[in-house]
Order: sequence, then C-alpha cells, then structure tokens
Amino acid sequence: MASNSVTLDFEKPIVELENKILEMKGLSDTLDIQPQIEELEGKVEELRSRIYSELTRWQRVQIARHPDRPYTLDYVTQCFDEFIEWHGDRAFGDDPAIVGGTALLDGTSVMVIGHQKGRDTKSNLYRNFGMPNPEGYRKAYRLMSTAERFGMPVICFLDTPGAFPGIEAEERGQAEAIARNLVLMARLRVPVVIVIIGEGASGGALGIGVGNRILMLENSWYSVIAPESCSSILWRSWEYKEQAAEALRLTASDLVEVGIVDRILREPVGGAHRAPEDMFSTVKQALVEELSVLGQLSPTELVQRRREKFYAMGVWTES
Repeated sequence: MASNSVTLDFEKPIVELENKILEMKGLSDTLDIQPQIEELEGKVEELRSRIYSELTRWQRVQIARHPDRPYTLDYVTQCFDEFIEWHGDRAFGDDPAIVGGTALLDGTSVMVIGHQKGRDTKSNLYRNFGMPNPEGYRKAYRLMSTAERFGMPVICFLDTPGAFPGIEAEERGQAEAIARNLVLMARLRVPVVIVIIGEGASGGALGIGVGNRILMLENSWYSVIAPESCSSILWRSWEYKEQAAEALRLTASDLVEVGIVDRILREPVGGAHRAPEDMFSTVKQALVEELSVLGQLSPTELVQRRREKFYAMGVWTES
C-alpha cells in the first residue's frame, strides 16, 4: 500500500501542526523544548478527534476515495489465507476490475469477490478505475454459482464509482449481466455477506451487493448515484456536490437508520488508511462473527431472510 501522500482540505490544519512538531523535534537536540512539543502533540490529537467526529457527508465521500485507502486485494491478503484467484467469465474475457477466488477465513472455505481499483495511472488503467465491464459481473456469477455448488459462503467487497458506461460495455450486455447477478444472489442457498469498503455507486455496486448481511465501513458511501452526478443533473453543475451528498443521505449511519445496512464497522481516527492493520483486524473479526450466525440457518432460511430484507426496502403506504 502507498503511504499517506494525499491531504484532504479539512485535514490541512492537522498537517500544519504535525509539520510544526517535526520542525521542533529537529531543534530538540539544541533547545529544551520537549514540553512545548508534548503540548502541540496533545493539540493535534484533540484537533484530529474533533474534526473526524464532525465530518460532513461530502467529507466522508472524500475519505472513501482516498488513494491510500485499503482495496479489496489488501483485505483479501490480510484477512484470508490460501487465496487462489480465478479469472475469466468463460464467454468473453477476464475483467481486472472485479477480482475473486477461493480462500480460507479462519479455517472456513469461502468465495471472495470484490471490485479492485489501481494505485497509480498504469494500474488504474489496467483495473479500469474499478469500473467493471459485463465480463466482470459474469465472472462474479461464475464464482458465486460455484460457491453454491460446493456449499461455500460468499463474501463480496464493494468499492466502485459505478459500472463502466462505455458503448462496448452496453454492446456486450452490461445491464443484462448485472440483472442476472441480482437474480442469482437473491436465490443463493449459501450465506452471503457484503462489505462496503469505499465507494458503492449505483448498479455497479449492487451487481455484487445482494446479501444476507450488509456491513459498511464508517467512512464509505453507498447510493444510487454519486454526488457529482446528482449535482450535474439537478443543478447542471458539479458545484453543488456537497448539497447533493447531504440530500442523498449516503453514509453508513444514514443507511443503518433506514434498514439498508445492518452493521457499521468503525474505522481508525482519520480513516482506514491511517491504520490499515487495525482495519483488517476489525473486518476479519466481523466476517467471522457474521458467518458464525448465518451458518446456523438452513439454505431455505437464508434465501427467505435475504429476500425479505430487500423486499422491505423502499416500502410506502398510501393514505
């Protein structure tokens, strides 16, 4: 993983104090300024706690997009053992924007699938910036079908700005590929756990997002549309993205409140990229706990509860 090289606008006051502390430490060999350094370090911690406890929805979107944030393969290598990646949809090709394969989670065989972004220009082009083509969703379909055949739980990590909107993707059946996944996931007779680790945009995320339990990292987002796109549609400009983020109510706490997300996974102060090892531990523990509970249900109960969960979304009454 990359080091923390990007500073978000609201983090600048923290960085300024941290830089001042580094300058003072450079002078500590010749000057007795240790008490002043300790005082500043206390102020940094106080400022960091205050800023991250008062984040707006748009600021959480920014953290979810941080280039140093852990991606799917980071969680796979740190939370699972003996991961074997599978490739190809057996129809057109392999899509690096969706990765997946078999692995062991605390000794249990599982099928892991997730969106994958790149860390630099070259890898982002290879991964198509985490925007899957139809063959990516068809690869996921193949992996999930295999998991059901062998009785393996399915774990999906969501982190995409959306399905790839190119003409070639539409020609190869983008909508149909996503729709087939939704139908399959609605009837899988094995436990399905979804973890939203970054961005969860529209059908691009939902295409591998139908599960018995939906977990969401504290600073991730999940919505039918990105704030910028919403702003451009409603106001013909991206300038109102912050207002759009507020109106969309796309954060973890918002979605738990309306019953779309089941559990929030708390992040280290500053985001998952500030202490990735802690985040990996939190995610692994949560997955083990969730599968332990779901493993007690019969295949029929798993399907029924999953369908009931999604049928209950968006319900209204007429007076």
